[in-house]
Amino acid sequence: MTVTISASELSQRINSGRQPLILASLWSAHEGGGYAQYNSEHIPTARFCDTAQALASVPSSTTGRNPLPTQSTLELWFKRWGLSRDRDVVVYDNHRGLFAARAWWVLKWAGVAKVSILDGGQKAWETAGFSTIGGPGNPRVVEGNSPVLGGMPIATIEDVKAYAGVLVDAREPNRFAGRKEYLDLKAGHIPGAINIPTREVMNPDYTFKTPDELREIFMRHGITEHTVTDAIVYSGSGNHSAQLIAAMNLAGIGTPRHYIGGWSQWCANPRNPVERGF
Repeated sequence: MTVTISASELSQRINSGRQPLILASLWSAHEGGGYAQYNSEHIPTARFCDTAQALASVPSSTTGRNPLPTQSTLELWFKRWGLSRDRDVVVYDNHRGLFAARAWWVLKWAGVAKVSILDGGQKAWETAGFSTIGGPGNPRVVEGNSPVLGGMPIATIEDVKAYAGVLVDAREPNRFAGRKEYLDLKAGHIPGAINIPTREVMNPDYTFKTPDELREIFMRHGITEHTVTDAIVYSGSGNHSAQLIAAMNLAGIGTPRHYIGGWSQWCANPRNPVERGF
C-alpha cells in the first residue's frame, strides 16, 4: 500500500471484497468527543480509534503531552480492532489529517507493514459523494495480534541534545518563532532547528501535495533521500511531525528519526535552552 489512498480507491476496495481495516481517528469539541462523532457518522466498516487512549500514553512534564503508547496499550487496541500486522489498514480523521498521520506513524512503529492515510479525510470522502453511517460500528471478526515496536526510527531528548545535524520543527511559524504559544509552557523552538510547517506540504483541502511538489519543498530545505536519515523531526507532541514524516515518505525520500516528546517535553525543563525568531 502507498502512504495515501484516495476516497474513490477506498470505496472500490470496500466494495470489491478486498476490504482493509479502516480506523477512524475522529475528533470533536462537543460532549462525548471523538466517539460521539464516530457514533454520529463514520465511513462504512470503520472502527473507532481513540487518539488519546490508543495512540499515546499518560502525559507528563518529563515525557511530553503525547508520549508513545505502551506495548500493553497497543495490544489491547490491536485486539479490540482485530488488527493483524499483515493486514491492509487505512486511517482517516476529520481534523486536518493530523490524527490520521499520528495513527499512520504509530501503527508503522508498532510493526504494521501496510498502512495508508485517506487523503483529505472524511471530508474528501463526503465530497466525493460517498455515504457515511452511524452507530457503534461492526464487531471484530478476529482477535488481532501483538504489536512489534520499533518499526519506525525515533530520537530521544538525549539524542536531540547530542545532535549536530538537521533538526526540523513542523509547527506553525508563529509557534516556532515564539510569537505565540497556546499549548505548551514556553514559546520558541529548540536551538538550531529549521521550520518546515505542515501547511507547506498540504493543500488547502488538507490533501497532500504531489510527490514532485513535496520533493521540491524538502530539497529547498536541504532534505533529500541522501540526507533524510540524518534528520530529526519534531513538533509539539508528535502530531504535526508525523504528518511531515508521512509527506517525506510520500515524496519517496525516506524516513527521518521522530522526536515524539517534541517541544512539549523540551520546554518543560527550565534548563533546556530556548531560541526565538527565525
